[in-house]
Amino acid sequence: MKILFVSMHSIHAIRWIENLNGSAHELYWFDVTSNGKLNTINKVHQVTNWKKRKIPYLKGEYFLSKNYKSLYNLLNPFFEVTASEYLEKIIQDIQPDLIHSFEMHSCSYPILKTMIKYSHIKWLYSCWGNDLYYNRQIPKDLKTIKRILSRIDFLHTDCQRDFGIAKSLGFKGDFLGVIPTGGGYDLTYYKNYLFPFEERKIILIKGYEHLFGRGLNVVKALQIVNDLLFTYEVVVFGAHQEVIDFINFNKLPFKTFGRHDLSQKELIKLMGKSILYVGNSLSDGMPNTLLEAIIMQAFPIQSNPGNATAEIIENKKNGLLINDSNDVNEIKDKIIFALTNLKSLKQAMILNNKIAEQRLNYNHNQLRIEEIYSRIDEILNF
Repeated sequence: MKILFVSMHSIHAIRWIENLNGSAHELYWFDVTSNGKLNTINKVHQVTNWKKRKIPYLKGEYFLSKNYKSLYNLLNPFFEVTASEYLEKIIQDIQPDLIHSFEMHSCSYPILKTMIKYSHIKWLYSCWGNDLYYNRQIPKDLKTIKRILSRIDFLHTDCQRDFGIAKSLGFKGDFLGVIPTGGGYDLTYYKNYLFPFEERKIILIKGYEHLFGRGLNVVKALQIVNDLLFTYEVVVFGAHQEVIDFINFNKLPFKTFGRHDLSQKELIKLMGKSILYVGNSLSDGMPNTLLEAIIMQAFPIQSNPGNATAEIIENKKNGLLINDSNDVNEIKDKIIFALTNLKSLKQAMILNNKIAEQRLNYNHNQLRIEEIYSRIDEILNF
């Protein structure tokens, strides 16, 4: 089967695609954002650097793109080759059996026009993060989302919640299950960086503060319980400037790492030394950082938008759920509960190790991913 993947540059897309390295499928990847090649297996034929101008740049075009986006998007097909136009060329060149797009806004919106035109080609869409849960609240996005969901043939999600949302918005195709965004994790690799419970002295905070992220509320909660923290080091990673500025202004003894200061390996090492991990956001799917914290046996305290997180965390058993990401006092109480119930945290490590083995390990999820394409192949050849 010829499979054409459509995605942006993403470690999750790379991990997913590499699950098919040993398969007989012909694999192609369309760089929908035209940012260059992926660092991935040679088996994948990559279509990159496709974006070309139709006319020379016009004076004021950049200003238009930044200040009047809707108008610019309307005019853009006259300025340059669009992703939808180039996808049509790829379809004609390679005749794919299946097109698999990852994510909605950046990777599925741009190809909808061509996918409707070539309705005989099967379309698999992987729902990530905020694709449906948040964007359905935006009327313009909701209209496009419904059009996409009525066109796609197959759906994969990273949480059960989003399958329910997809059905409510018009999806009538085949649901292929819940699998982590990038597939599974090599638990043997992660185990190299696990510290014993008694040696864990870090409280690790995800410092996102943007449209969805509410890391600042976690920092404010920790500021209130500072007296409980004297034996621990608070580390805030992925921090936006607003979070860093708050910590510096209030002279909090927290170590901060900016948005891109840590490599993935460095973050994993920190998790392996952490007794707590706290992630807090208004909207998300199943957070990949949460899954890695579970694997690294850092006790997770995590927001629970739409009950997605409750699909893997049982409150007060293997973690704690934040019900209101804007409630600093609730977050404070969760942190106090965790730090004053260390026996429960130690028991949670055992539970989370079992969850990692049963639900997150690479081999298990690789088989499930291979089964997705085998099932589609059977349908195509029925």
